[in-house]
Amino acid sequence: MQKNKIKSLIHFHFIVFIFGFTAILGSLISIDSIELVWYRMTLASIVLLLYAFIFKKRITVSKSLMLKLLFSGMIIALHWITFFKAIKASNVSITLSILSLGAFITSILEPLFYKRKIILYEVIFGLIIVIGMSLIFNSQYQYIEGIIYALISVLLSVFFGLINGKLINKASSLVISIYELIGGVFLISLLLLFSNDFNNEFFKLSEDDFFWLLILATVCTAYAFVISVDVLKHLTPYSLMISINMEPVYGIILAIVFLNEFNNLSFDFYLGFILIFTSVLLNGIFKLKEKKT
Repeated sequence: MQKNKIKSLIHFHFIVFIFGFTAILGSLISIDSIELVWYRMTLASIVLLLYAFIFKKRITVSKSLMLKLLFSGMIIALHWITFFKAIKASNVSITLSILSLGAFITSILEPLFYKRKIILYEVIFGLIIVIGMSLIFNSQYQYIEGIIYALISVLLSVFFGLINGKLINKASSLVISIYELIGGVFLISLLLLFSNDFNNEFFKLSEDDFFWLLILATVCTAYAFVISVDVLKHLTPYSLMISINMEPVYGIILAIVFLNEFNNLSFDFYLGFILIFTSVLLNGIFKLKEKKT
């Protein structure tokens, strides 16, 4: 059992690292964010459907569950669109620093969903996060459009997490992933049809874009989307919280190494990110201690 936990922890850290690398790929791919997410979800859907067909996996679900999964997939599609728009309008480091707010926003929404009283340390951490956000805004005001997209993206991510949390045990990770990806493809296809963007130019990709999209769809989506659910069954909440909060750290390190973003960011940005990240981390630790007591 302990061996399985260690293997799962290492595996999940690798998945989180892959999620961090997703932002790098979004920066490298030149096509628009909506097109990028359509290709990502379409290719990933095809890969998973082929896997299910080859290995004879049953993917049928009730109509009610199917509609919920499709809706959830539409939410994650909008999250990815705004995520990649944030990267293209600013950069990887700024986008991931804002997305690190996700865990904290989720904890703030708990009183509304579970009708419990507001906790003092959450208010304190919330104030520290406001200071951190202010430092990022003031030091990177030229990227205000990207910051707004990132804020929308993190809210969509939280909404997706709240919905998906109720669906995760109702079907296998493969089935959930397939229907959610198809739901996202359906929504984006409608958007592209209404905007008349489905044309010959849409399907003309450079070799570099196609190569990066293939990695994004297979490794960072089809593989990571499915495997992450299975791995979580062997991890404690503490291990999960620590691992997920490492995503922006991995992503920012990768951005500095591969995209040389270190020269574009000020000291105030890094100070703001440290304040946000530390608050999110401490908030998670406090909550886990409360559950144990």
